[in-house]
Amino acid sequence: MADLEELREAILNGDARRADSLTREAIAQGVEPLALINQSMVPAMDEAGRRFECEEYFVPELLLAARAMKAALEPLRPLLAATGARAAGKVVIGTVKGDLHDIGKNLVASLLEGGGFEVIDLGADVSPQKFIDAVTNSGANIVALSALLTVTMPSMRNTIEALKQAGLRDRVKVMVGGAPVTQQFADQIGADGYSENAPSAVALARRFAGSAA
Repeated sequence: MADLEELREAILNGDARRADSLTREAIAQGVEPLALINQSMVPAMDEAGRRFECEEYFVPELLLAARAMKAALEPLRPLLAATGARAAGKVVIGTVKGDLHDIGKNLVASLLEGGGFEVIDLGADVSPQKFIDAVTNSGANIVALSALLTVTMPSMRNTIEALKQAGLRDRVKVMVGGAPVTQQFADQIGADGYSENAPSAVALARRFAGSAA
């Protein structure tokens, strides 16, 4: 039978080709897609996040693990769609208006996708209206706002206010992050949550998705 521990290790080691191969072998042997996700893939990304927070992993290792996770997920997507299995949640993510920095945002987006979320990545310098349009069109239940510059932090407040004005605020949980952002600032602007790094952002999104289930 398929070795689920071997798949977990392939993801942790950032070996995308091996992760894809092991997933296909497991499918051929009749292993349930959700078993692969819940017993190998999610635990692997949880461990990668733990190692990152303990400084055993750094950004390159975390990105490689996320890439391997996405490779493993690829052959599962049609099977999950056929069974009607839902994504963990839908997240609209972007760096707010006026800010062109996207490395941190890209890392969070990769880990969210690796964690089973459907991610709508709007890129950088995203206006409040683009967030509104994306939420309206996708039915997303989480909005993730990133800012790296202190001068663009007010755009987070503006985006949250715009969601209110559009009648969407009660439909979504808003999470914020970025180097200058703090829990205090998140509270001041009415965000639902704050995370200081990518792994904690995934954990926060999971909590939000669970409360919306």
